[in-house]
Amino acid sequence: MAKSKKRVRRRDALPKNFRSLDEFWGFWDTHSTADYEQFMEETDLQINLRSSRIYCALAKDMIADLRNHARRQGVSTETLINLWLGEKLKEAARA
Repeated sequence: MAKSKKRVRRRDALPKNFRSLDEFWGFWDTHSTADYEQFMEETDLQINLRSSRIYCALAKDMIADLRNHARRQGVSTETLINLWLGEKLKEAARA
């Protein structure tokens, strides 16, 4: 009867520092926090759920175009929408 072989999972060393957020996210996109529990510390924090952000539904057929415009201008989709709405509000105020 063949012996079953347990596969040992090799864990990469946890970097002490990340040079950028992209490097940070790149690491955690490919690693599980479950493999690094011994490095985690308990923390106590408070979160203020009040925000100045309001979410608004958009038509699905518009989002791809919005994202493309934003990418070409080098801003986030949210920033582009806010800029455009600001322009429209100024136009409406002048009318």
